[in-house]
Amino acid sequence: MATHKGGCHCGRIRFEVDAPPDLVLSECNCSICNMIGYQHLIVPRSAFRMIQGEDQLITYEFNTGTAQHYFCSHCGVKSFYVPRSHPAGISVNGRCLDPGTVSSVTLKPFDGRHWEQNRDQLAPLPD
Repeated sequence: MATHKGGCHCGRIRFEVDAPPDLVLSECNCSICNMIGYQHLIVPRSAFRMIQGEDQLITYEFNTGTAQHYFCSHCGVKSFYVPRSHPAGISVNGRCLDPGTVSSVTLKPFDGRHWEQNRDQLAPLPD
């Protein structure tokens, strides 16, 4: 395991996440992920730590309201959120991780446009 650091574009939001150095990220084609180019690294909440900027976050919810989409109120970047698929976890945007601790990235497509039919294809949260 490695401790990866990351955040938003302006630097007001900073976090750490424990995950392997070789990452497998889900690339979802649902309406919001496709528009913003989000690449999912879903981890248990215990593997995610806010370092700074919690007071700078704004939340967006839609559809069922289960997902909590967090954006920096200054630069607008969504560097992490609580996903509908894993409400007990955090999805970190792999594009928002700092360089230096990620050895490799493998992208795994996920058909989120048809989420209801495909949600069983999502891996459960690691322990």
